[in-house]
Amino acid sequence: MKKITMAILIDKKTSVLVQGITGNEGSRACKEMLAYGTAVVAGVTPGKGGQSVEGIPVYNAVFEALQQHPEINTSLITVPAAFVKDAALEAIDAGIPLIDILTEHVTAQDAAYIVAAARRVGVRVVGPSSVGIISPGLGKIGSIGSGEIKNVFTPGHIGVISKSGGMTAEISSTLSREKLGQSTVIGIGGDAIIGSDFADLLELFEKDPETKAVVLFGEVGGTYEELAAEFIRKKKFTKPVVALVAGKFTETLPQGTVLGHAGAIVSKGRGSYASKVKALRAAGVMVADILDEVPGLIKKVLSI
Repeated sequence: MKKITMAILIDKKTSVLVQGITGNEGSRACKEMLAYGTAVVAGVTPGKGGQSVEGIPVYNAVFEALQQHPEINTSLITVPAAFVKDAALEAIDAGIPLIDILTEHVTAQDAAYIVAAARRVGVRVVGPSSVGIISPGLGKIGSIGSGEIKNVFTPGHIGVISKSGGMTAEISSTLSREKLGQSTVIGIGGDAIIGSDFADLLELFEKDPETKAVVLFGEVGGTYEELAAEFIRKKKFTKPVVALVAGKFTETLPQGTVLGHAGAIVSKGRGSYASKVKALRAAGVMVADILDEVPGLIKKVLSI
């Protein structure tokens, strides 16, 4: 079997800093990442420098961690929502090229500030509300798939991008059962403002020779699915895409009904289940009605 060596965002050189490592989420993610073989080299919690978590040294500030571990190239942010903005700006100012924000309930104002600051200097942000990123066999960032993931995520050639944290594992498990392994799986978060949307990541998958097709999981609200459809329609992504959009039932609900994730805002005909499915199909994307249809559609578009 050919060894899988390509992926996006994560490779064997990924070295992770955990901001908020002494908290419950941070320490749990640290333990899971280490168990998967990810190189977690340092943590930061202001006022708790000198401690250790799972044998990983804790520092008071990002610059202190970088002085001792200059190989750090990724930060996982797990601090409470009120402190995410400061933590992210500290990582951005330090020049860490990839930041994954696990924390939920970050305000839209703070998220917008973080995304704008990151884009000004070329730092990639995934999240907020990102369950994490995994390239099976290479490493993972965050709590994606929790602890028991050996049979959920398997190495292969299918990229997965999902708004839902839980569905990252469900889609990957469904693909793996049909022997369709994954190159990289990304939980982008379901908030209204996120650092990397479908189109941003499709651009990376386009350049990855090991990724042969991509599965998108979308939800009602926002326009990231429509933007992805436009990206594909303009031939900026040329590989097969299969999509699953949650929320078909919402077509029967009264206009203005509040739903699920923070990004579930529908207005002026955009952001609805119907508008997303229509846009994706018009771009040539195969849209599944249910999860179990996804592997069959992937095999169909890849002729395998």
